Amino acid sequence: MAPEALYIHVPYCASKCLYCDFDSRSCRDAAALDRYAAQLSGCLRALGERGALAGCRTAYLGGGTPSLLGDRLPGIVRLVRACCPRLVELTCEANPESMGDGLAGALAAAGATRVSLGVQSLDDRELRALGRLHSSSRALDALDAVRAAGLDASIDLMCGIPHQTPDSWRATLEAAVEAGAGHVSVYPLTIEEGTPFARRVAAGALPEPDEDLQAWCMEEARRVLGAAGLAPYEVASYALPGKECRHNIAYWTGVPYLGLGRSAASMFDADAYRSLRGALGLPAAGARASRLRFVQLGDGFPLPPAPAGDGPGYEVEELDAAEAAAEDLMLGMRMTRGVDEGLLARAADVLGAAPVEAAVRRALDRGLAAWREEGRGRRLAPTERGWLQGNELFSIMWDLASVD
Repeated sequence: MAPEALYIHVPYCASKCLYCDFDSRSCRDAAALDRYAAQLSGCLRALGERGALAGCRTAYLGGGTPSLLGDRLPGIVRLVRACCPRLVELTCEANPESMGDGLAGALAAAGATRVSLGVQSLDDRELRALGRLHSSSRALDALDAVRAAGLDASIDLMCGIPHQTPDSWRATLEAAVEAGAGHVSVYPLTIEEGTPFARRVAAGALPEPDEDLQAWCMEEARRVLGAAGLAPYEVASYALPGKECRHNIAYWTGVPYLGLGRSAASMFDADAYRSLRGALGLPAAGARASRLRFVQLGDGFPLPPAPAGDGPGYEVEELDAAEAAAEDLMLGMRMTRGVDEGLLARAADVLGAAPVEAAVRRALDRGLAAWREEGRGRRLAPTERGWLQGNELFSIMWDLASVD
């Protein structure tokens, strides 16, 4: 099965935030950005000429900060559109300080459909504590510019950050709703090794995030956003009806996807992997591999044809049929809708009916999941408890991979 979703990693930011461990680097060198855009364009054209991207329904330019590319970004969007003729959604990530009226309009004209803004907070003191470059007013201006251009607007928010209080969190949520965000993703701050925040925590200069406050913040987000019509559809994301991110959903529903750029992740079934191995410079797959996940290790982009060893380098994980079936159930339970009876039946064909039925009973008995009627069938969906204790629910499904 050919990839149906495309991710492109832009590894550059204007500056590195204090909490961030993403694969990105500070860059204000126009020549470096020009080289990146040229290399990416060459890769896209080569893959497009081979028809490797013809099945893609969604594309997502993330980072890093894609909007740092400025006027180069609309040209890349147009090229993605040309290489992926079946696209129904094309998202660009942006930071508020590099997203203005001109860029938003140019992205819309080039064929983008969504912009995801890294807002994180709408409290200036909290933004300064995170090392963000924008202010709350600049974030709201960027959101206005995105919406005025006719693009769907998504924002990321973070909870449990320095100086944050219940009142300031609620104010951020309410301001986001009032500003017209149609999609909101909410994440708790985590202290990642090697970041300035981690060093400050180790030195006693910064406390660890308050997990109780973070749990309250996540529940308050569900309440405030839900009251405004933004319903949760996966673990971290809320959307107005019809504004869900299809690219996000692809990750949790077993859709094959291709990632381009250093640290970009991909997932193919064995047939797609073998068919694109020569184009991407991938190593050979094992005979038992049913699904393969791989992450690009090096800079640059594969330029087909790329014999094994001549690509940017990859870390490859092979899943057998049982692991792939268990993974489908685990990832499906990240979605509010859960998994349908058809997916459970396919998993039972691979894993055995008795183990799958036992896992379902375990999830039901622990109050982590419930049956919900849908049309003529039903779905096994996470409950409120399952939503808050997701790791327990996910492990029930993933443990099926190791059942004898």
